[in-house]
Amino acid sequence: MAARISYLRNDALPTVRPGYPGNKLVGDEFVNGEDLFEPSLATLLKWQLSTNPQKEEKKRDTWAPVVVDCAAAFSSTEDLLVWLGHSTFLLRAAGVTLLFDPVLFSSFGLQRRHPLPCPPAALRSVDYLLLSHGHRDHLDEQSIKLLARQNPQLRVLTSLRMAPLLRGMAPGLPVQEAGWWQRYDLGPDSPLEITYLPAAHWHRRGLADTNQVLWGSFLIRAAGKLLYFAGDTAYADHFEAIEQQFGPVDIALMPIGAYKPAYMMAKSHVNPHEAAKAVNVLRAGHVVPMHYGTFALSDEPASEPLRQLEEVAAGGMLRGELHAPAVGEVLRWRDWE
Repeated sequence: MAARISYLRNDALPTVRPGYPGNKLVGDEFVNGEDLFEPSLATLLKWQLSTNPQKEEKKRDTWAPVVVDCAAAFSSTEDLLVWLGHSTFLLRAAGVTLLFDPVLFSSFGLQRRHPLPCPPAALRSVDYLLLSHGHRDHLDEQSIKLLARQNPQLRVLTSLRMAPLLRGMAPGLPVQEAGWWQRYDLGPDSPLEITYLPAAHWHRRGLADTNQVLWGSFLIRAAGKLLYFAGDTAYADHFEAIEQQFGPVDIALMPIGAYKPAYMMAKSHVNPHEAAKAVNVLRAGHVVPMHYGTFALSDEPASEPLRQLEEVAAGGMLRGELHAPAVGEVLRWRDWE
């Protein structure tokens, strides 16, 4: 018997893409567009039992991003963008402070290769926590508890069915869920528009919750600019759909790491060349890479993702200007043309 097909969205929020019925579910699992993707245990075992052809190169490659202190950024009133490592960003836009996918600590299977660029106690005055999806390198329980404790005003913007997971971490945290192509309700006086958008990925935190929670990306309209946070994603046609809906983005925060071996990673993450293609399709004016350098998640050597993206840019194949900041470096994005 075929699994039941249904569609889900938050009926309290506007859907900005005309005719979009909501996120498709096959049985109880979210899909990527139309297709169900379930990573197999056999593929994981194949990876664990095989030999990495770059094993020695990876072992010798001790590169890690430069880290500079950014504690003052959390008490600043300037609009700024700060990479805190992996996919964690601090963004201040129109005076509102956003924090993306915070993973502030090491945990089992996720050992930071560089320190956090500020003491965890400095992470205060955060208005919104934007959570793209539920994987542990993007949603960390210890980080959520600390941020909720230190930021009583904090509100979460995230995906469908994420709220029960977050209630188990910080019960009183206000959570607003959205499906793809839905705009969050920030109130009538907000200087921002934030929309939840597609990504090609999947969800699992336990043994029995595959694809039970939605994954996606974010678009922020602020100060006359469009900033796109891609979350975790493989290359797919959603980049073209986003450009068709919104036009060119000004700034793209794009993942570039965790892509080898391709037989395991290609349906989960973009490689640097696919990341470049994605930002070119988005017609991004500026590109800030992420999802590299902080955790050892895959087979490629640590320095390879950024090196390859820089080679693409040097060859004139990257439409936008590349910014590869130190961890903790303050970027004044409002000044970018």
